[in-house]
Amino acid sequence: MTELLLLLAHLIADFWLQSDQMVKNKTKYLKKHFLHHLLTTGIALAIIWAYLYEFRNIITYFILPLVFISITHLLIDVLKIKLIDSIPKGSADNLKGLGYFLLDQVLHLMIILTACILFFHMTVTDIAASFLDLYGIQGLSLFHTLLFMIIIYILATSVSGHIVKYIIGSLPSELANFEGELTLKNQLNGGKEKNQPKTKVSFTEEYHYFTYSTPLRSRGKLIGYIERLLVIILTVIGAYPSIAFIIAAKSIARFKQLDDRNWAEYFLLGTLSSIFLGLVLGLVVQGIIK
Repeated sequence: MTELLLLLAHLIADFWLQSDQMVKNKTKYLKKHFLHHLLTTGIALAIIWAYLYEFRNIITYFILPLVFISITHLLIDVLKIKLIDSIPKGSADNLKGLGYFLLDQVLHLMIILTACILFFHMTVTDIAASFLDLYGIQGLSLFHTLLFMIIIYILATSVSGHIVKYIIGSLPSELANFEGELTLKNQLNGGKEKNQPKTKVSFTEEYHYFTYSTPLRSRGKLIGYIERLLVIILTVIGAYPSIAFIIAAKSIARFKQLDDRNWAEYFLLGTLSSIFLGLVLGLVVQGIIK
């Protein structure tokens, strides 16, 4: 329970309590971000302290782990900001950003596990056994199941959304609004000149128009969330062929835009990345439930 509660507190503070503006200007909102983690970690530690230790030894089981997790989290975030700022602008920005994002999350997970070892008298073997116990219905109480499902939900929506965004990069504005291409042809017949043989003179004019629409990014984000949640459900029940219908439905909705090769590659990369993450999480849930 300790590891799951602390992990859930981290995910809530990092993804649910942070707006896109806060992520973009993290240095400006660093204090607010730190307070989010202080609050959520404090609530998680209070539950652990009350439930497992019956309010005994507040310094060891509450104050020290709270200070340790909060300060190390702040240091990791400052280090991440410094590393991101040092990335030169270029084509590899997104992949480096993804690497730093994953490294940031791994470091936070290691800090949580270290706190469990230092302050809650857990060993590496105990931690490994507690996670392995999840693979089997006998190891899952109702409370553990609830914690686990919330964690999977956050991983499938917000966390996976960030990963996909890093993989595909920022969509250029001309592609973000692109709806399709329209071609018009107009044939003009020229007049006959005097003293010239009877010949038919004609000109063909061809116009290419690109149609655009106002981008609704929030709608696209919601589609991605629902897509990954559906993939998880279909994976758990073993309905793998049904996943193809999700890809087909998205392709039909974007049929006109697929005429543009750049947009089609962007769409394919984003869809495959999203489906892959949904499959991985679905297999994890399937292994635990079954």
